[in-house]
Amino acid sequence: MTDTPMPAKRSAIDRFLNVVERGGNALPHPATLFAILAVAVVVMSWITSQFDISVQHPTTNETISPVNLLSIAGLHRILTSLVTNFTSFAPLGTVLVSLIGIGVAEHSGLIGAALRQLVLAAPRFLLTPVIVFAGVMSNMASEIGYVLLVPLAGLVFMAAKRHPVLGIAAAFAGVSGGYSANLLLGTIDPLLAGLSQEAARIVDPDYTVSPAANWYFMIVSTFLITGLGWWVTERFVARRFPDAPSTDDGGGFEPITAAEKRGLLFALVATAGLTALVLWGTVPGDGFLRDPVTGDLLNSPFLKGIVALIFLFGVVSGVAYGIGAGTIKSDVDVINGMGASMSTLGIYLVLTFFAAQFVAFFNWTQLGLIFAVQGAGVLQALNLPGIVLFVGFILLTAVANLFIGSASAKWALMAPVFVPMFMLLGYSPELTQVGYRIGDSVTNIISPMMSYFALIIAFLQRYEPKAGIGTIVAVMLPYSMVFLIGWTLLFALWMAMGWPIGPGSPLQYFPATAAG
Repeated sequence: MTDTPMPAKRSAIDRFLNVVERGGNALPHPATLFAILAVAVVVMSWITSQFDISVQHPTTNETISPVNLLSIAGLHRILTSLVTNFTSFAPLGTVLVSLIGIGVAEHSGLIGAALRQLVLAAPRFLLTPVIVFAGVMSNMASEIGYVLLVPLAGLVFMAAKRHPVLGIAAAFAGVSGGYSANLLLGTIDPLLAGLSQEAARIVDPDYTVSPAANWYFMIVSTFLITGLGWWVTERFVARRFPDAPSTDDGGGFEPITAAEKRGLLFALVATAGLTALVLWGTVPGDGFLRDPVTGDLLNSPFLKGIVALIFLFGVVSGVAYGIGAGTIKSDVDVINGMGASMSTLGIYLVLTFFAAQFVAFFNWTQLGLIFAVQGAGVLQALNLPGIVLFVGFILLTAVANLFIGSASAKWALMAPVFVPMFMLLGYSPELTQVGYRIGDSVTNIISPMMSYFALIIAFLQRYEPKAGIGTIVAVMLPYSMVFLIGWTLLFALWMAMGWPIGPGSPLQYFPATAAG
């Protein structure tokens, strides 16, 4: 009779992750979730309309009561507005335009070559911060950091006689943990800004949130995340994976070719020229991209057209690289690059359709404003300091991110409640969006619900065959905790100093008082 081996005792982290994984898998697809929520809002509007529930609008002093959508008038409004809810949804057009431009830069090979050049040119002692920094910068091009930089980082570290897991961890920390930091604007910025704007208009119908709303905070965050990621890699992760010569030949580790170098030079010249043109239009007091009446940058064509500029920079730099590197030979290649980026948006468009209906229904019912006013009243009664409120909001977002991986899906759910609520407490939608982005980023690297989590495990298993979910979390948890603490402290400092978080983006919101 042979003894049956006892099952290995699971660690607390593994048990916790099993709960998270089961909970996340039990949720429906985000598109289905929004469809269910849209129906739930309609039913809720009928239920709340049966009771004497009302609040006073904070700016007009008008009495606000729930609007019943489960009625003939409500049914007519739903049927006649289903299409326009989708086509007029603020994030839709901005994301599509941004992706068309960035698609050219990605399809031509510019983004991949630039990342490789940045990493390969780094001295050995700066390898870690360069990897983290490259990961943060790759966020502007969606999944390119996950599919290119993370495995490349393992090969680069191996070639430098360092443990490849260190490179994978550092790159993953920058790409995913630093998702809301960058020196440049990417596709996520107009997407979140559009959702914030839709939510802000529950309180203020004319409020506008710029895609550059968090730019100043993002720039500083880029250097913060790079420094923290460097410190965690060398202080914690390197102890578990010490340097040792590898017998792997580093297959796939390719230097930049002469054609790619020529393409990068062409792209640099084209980008510099376009940047000089933008500076010419914004730096002088009478610049052609400033407000033609006031000469100010606030509400100027520059800020209002930031999505168009993202498109132009993507197309111009991508075409210049393609001509230099030989990857673009005709206009057909350019159009194919644009089409390739659009071909990946099928699921996003379905998700956006149902999210747009949910947001529209929620706004029509007035429930968002009612919840915001009542919630703001409770928070005002508690008289908590602003930073305490936002720390709680950041932690709530970080926990929610363990179960719902999509940044836009979570914000579409949370923004209609928290943006108006914080506005009524005197905090701007732009500031609330920053708090959300911090919480949304720091737990990406430990969430099995993150769409690329399985891919990261596959990359890790090349060097650690027994690696699994627990291994990833054990490696990445120090990054997650340090990023959360460091980023929250930066947020608190920013609030204390009263610095603007982006061009024309104050920290406070002051509702207009009703006349009379």
